[in-house]
Amino acid sequence: MDYAAIILNRLPLSRRNSGLGSLLQKANYLPKQQLGIIADAYAFSADAHQGQKRRSGDPYITHPVAVAAILADLRMDYQSLAAALMHDVIEDTPTAKHEIAAKFGAEIAALVDGVSKLDKLNFSSRTELQVESFRKMMLAMVQDIRVILIKLADRLHNMQTLDSMPGDKQQRIARETLEIYAPIANRLGINAVKTQLEDLGFRHAHPFRYRVLDKTVRRAEGNQKQFVKRISERLNNAMDNAGIKASVTGRKKHLYSIYRKMEAKKRSLGDIADVFGFRVVVDSVDECYRTLGIVHQLYKPMPGRFKDYIAIPRINGYQSLHTSLFGPNGMPIEVQIRTTEMDRIAERGIAAHWQYKDTDREVAAPEARAREWLASINEMQLSANSEEFMEHVKVDLFPDAVYVFTPRGDILRLPRGSTCVDFAYAVHTDVGNRCVAAKIDRRLVPLRTQIENGQTVEVITAKGAHPNPSWVNFVATAKARASIRQYLKNLRFNEALDLGRRLLDQALRDAGTPLRKISDQQMKALLDEFGLNNTNELFEQLGLGERLAPLVAKALLQSPVAAGTEPGKPTPIAIAGTEGLVVSYARCCHPIPGDAIMGYLSAGRGVVVHRNVCGNLGEYRKQPNKWIAVTWQAGIDREFSAEIRVDVDNRPGVLAEVAAHIADAGSNIEQVSIDEGQDDAATMLFSILVRDRRHLANVIRSLRRMSVVKKLTRTCT
Repeated sequence: MDYAAIILNRLPLSRRNSGLGSLLQKANYLPKQQLGIIADAYAFSADAHQGQKRRSGDPYITHPVAVAAILADLRMDYQSLAAALMHDVIEDTPTAKHEIAAKFGAEIAALVDGVSKLDKLNFSSRTELQVESFRKMMLAMVQDIRVILIKLADRLHNMQTLDSMPGDKQQRIARETLEIYAPIANRLGINAVKTQLEDLGFRHAHPFRYRVLDKTVRRAEGNQKQFVKRISERLNNAMDNAGIKASVTGRKKHLYSIYRKMEAKKRSLGDIADVFGFRVVVDSVDECYRTLGIVHQLYKPMPGRFKDYIAIPRINGYQSLHTSLFGPNGMPIEVQIRTTEMDRIAERGIAAHWQYKDTDREVAAPEARAREWLASINEMQLSANSEEFMEHVKVDLFPDAVYVFTPRGDILRLPRGSTCVDFAYAVHTDVGNRCVAAKIDRRLVPLRTQIENGQTVEVITAKGAHPNPSWVNFVATAKARASIRQYLKNLRFNEALDLGRRLLDQALRDAGTPLRKISDQQMKALLDEFGLNNTNELFEQLGLGERLAPLVAKALLQSPVAAGTEPGKPTPIAIAGTEGLVVSYARCCHPIPGDAIMGYLSAGRGVVVHRNVCGNLGEYRKQPNKWIAVTWQAGIDREFSAEIRVDVDNRPGVLAEVAAHIADAGSNIEQVSIDEGQDDAATMLFSILVRDRRHLANVIRSLRRMSVVKKLTRTCT
């Protein structure tokens, strides 16, 4: 029975021609009662949006109806379709969430709220609003993945009607679509939506490139129609002869996919092998592999161009066999072979879950991968601000994956370019935090080594180990980057706490009263005045240079001299070289132990140590309240960077000679640059590691003994 027609006939005539009829026909796979709820949701939304128009001039209700129709094409459940019809009522009308919940239930109301933008919060910039809005959407998606499916359908219809927007908005929305929404659709395996978003985004973000490529491909398509038809017929005949029931279709590759491949491989359109391809859909996995053999008998395969995504699915659950072949006259062609179920999942991805039972094994695979990804998103958001969170998610949205094995034989999927550290964090956060070395195929390798397909990776951990800050510079996965940054935040907090306590104690001692003699009442009064909750917050702000210790000490004592005490001489704070992230050493003058130094309080960076002879001191001394007295602690056991300029005779092998003398003096070279002058002279600038001034003096004496060295100076701005 056509329930959609029955429900439509019961509606007022004004609403039968509004697009609802077409929507109900598309959703005719749903039971009668659920179609009735969709019609009620339409009526609710139409009343809420009454009188509103889109920029194109169409009634606003046409947009939510189109969004619901896209979801109906994906055969989503009635709750998704009802929420799609009402997805803008909270944002654009006075309707509140509880009104939707009262009429349609809490689940549909939560879906509508999850898609709604953040329009009631105040942000410092439009960028911050977009980032926070995106964060809310992703976290709502963790609770119910249908939120993102509605949002993707919403974005797709907006892209289909983007021509009515001003040019600058078209560009911004198109770039956002290519950077965020199309990759999300790809990550969830919804190919039908992804390809439309990519091509529409490409058309508006790069209109000239789109027109040129579209014209070229259309011309090639016209020339190749007979070519495609001939190969399709040959494949069909071969399948019939083998007794395999198959559907063969020739296809043109999507323009954005062609563009991306041309851009990545730096090739012209004529060099792209799979502008035209063929899809063979069969009934079973066994027939997929039999079909592969038949295809390879018909056309010679290209070496190294076969991919088995059935045995090892892509990270979004996609399964298929891909092979590239030398077609007629050597023309390269691509053939994809998959089952009917794989083809359905390739087009609908996670959306296929709502049409079929949870027990469907092939549907469960992409859903499980999506849930795994969402769990990692939830973990990331706990330890990142909005912009970091968006950066992490962007990294995860481009999973051009490699597949590697653990020592037990389990397979891990990681983005291409992942390192051993990424692998360690993929196993477990604690494994990543404690990793000290790695083996690839039983050979020890550096932790920054990039892993490749098929390798077996083993991580070696140590109990007291912790992440190295430099790891952030080479890790490829969002999870690894978020975990390292979280550790560094905690480390920086602890270091800032210690430094802040020392700075305040020093400032108080200068006034004659050490920190231990400050009463709890004095400290509490100060915290109340500054609006801080505890002394840790105060010490952290002091350590990071956000507050100045002398001013805080003065506020504590209410006068330069505490009652009953005598002010002492300024006590320099001792620099031990182990303060880590809250004490840094100026690159303009490269201070090392033994140098006379001063400390400059820089907001957010803590203390920056300069040499007393630094040329920048004249500028900094305009802010005397930001300078603190510092000195070197005795017995520092670490190396510091120093910079020396060496003028030499320019002759073959001179760099090697100078480098050898530096090494013989017990120093390592961090960086070297050479400026070849005139008259066979050259200037070499070395950044070297030394322990202190005495060590640097030994290096300089060693170099000055060389006959090729004409002049040597230690640099300082």
